[in-house]
Amino acid sequence: MINTILFDVDGVLLSEEHYFDASALTVWEMLISCNYLALAPEKLKTNYTETEIKEIRSLVFQNDETLKLMKSRGLNANWDMIYLVFSHQLIHLLAQIKEMEMDNIRKWCQAPIDRESLLEIGRVLSNYNVKMDFTLFEKDFSRSNVMKQELLGYLNELAYEKLGVKTDIFKKGELWTICEHVSQEWYVGDDNILESTGRPSVQMGKSGFLANETTLAPREEIAALFQGLLSAGYRIGIGTGRPKLETIQPFKHLEWLLYFDENHIVTEDDVLLAEKEQPESSPLSKPNPFPYIMANKGKSASVADCLKTKLPLENGESILVVGDSLADLLAARKMGVRFAAVLTGLSGQDARKEFEEHRADYILDSVLDVARILEK
Repeated sequence: MINTILFDVDGVLLSEEHYFDASALTVWEMLISCNYLALAPEKLKTNYTETEIKEIRSLVFQNDETLKLMKSRGLNANWDMIYLVFSHQLIHLLAQIKEMEMDNIRKWCQAPIDRESLLEIGRVLSNYNVKMDFTLFEKDFSRSNVMKQELLGYLNELAYEKLGVKTDIFKKGELWTICEHVSQEWYVGDDNILESTGRPSVQMGKSGFLANETTLAPREEIAALFQGLLSAGYRIGIGTGRPKLETIQPFKHLEWLLYFDENHIVTEDDVLLAEKEQPESSPLSKPNPFPYIMANKGKSASVADCLKTKLPLENGESILVVGDSLADLLAARKMGVRFAAVLTGLSGQDARKEFEEHRADYILDSVLDVARILEK
């Protein structure tokens, strides 16, 4: 009998659309801005119109097909998606100059790529007529069956194939951190960037998307769902890939936070701290079940205790995970708990077939339908 419900946030309670917008703008900025590769600095803005954002996202993510491919491979974190798409495009750009700049390419592939490296690469690229090509992502990654974090490692294979250089630089490191920071500039804006990352914006002038969250059902009805669950004696928690700021602040604004014990709200900040404490266990983001395990146990439990949790859980039938992605489903499966797939994520109703193939316990049109499940 279910007594605990653990919710994902993006695609379940709040729309992911602005995250995907910010992700596309991040890739675009890092390619064109003079702060990075400087391919077209005259095109950089910090206040694109909705139409311009839609056009950039359509180009960078190929009408969202690139996003869907990454999601279908179990990749759930927007920062990983940004890093994957930008790094793939970087390899493509370098491949266009390898005949003339092989010595430089070998040098760049021998050490982690930081912002100074990007600036240097940009200066060299400016001497040639190189072209971006976002259509190549699906072609290159469709040739491999790699899943989840292995997608990042596959970049090294593509670098060897396209550049003729053996390297292991394409992994979570300095370049990943740069992608993360630019993404946060776009999402939280100048007013919140220091709180979010501890560093100021490289490119000032961004107001951010944080103040414009969109709920995936009426705010009051979701609040009524939480209240109803608590009144019926259920325990509820959150396991999300969002950072703390981007989880707690909207929940306060929407007046949802009062229904939760923050000890059972696990965000990407908690995951990153856990990875620093136990680096040999990384990565701990979903589809690793760690966020949901900690959300269930509470953050008062140690990281080591969460990692030592015997899986599948003995009481797995008593826990329901509510998510919108394959990463959520895989995490729930490893935990041995029930899983409710909500069709309000990126793929919408089109995700039903995938969830049916993976035998989700429940497939719901809305998070509000959780109440219906529990009545049975």
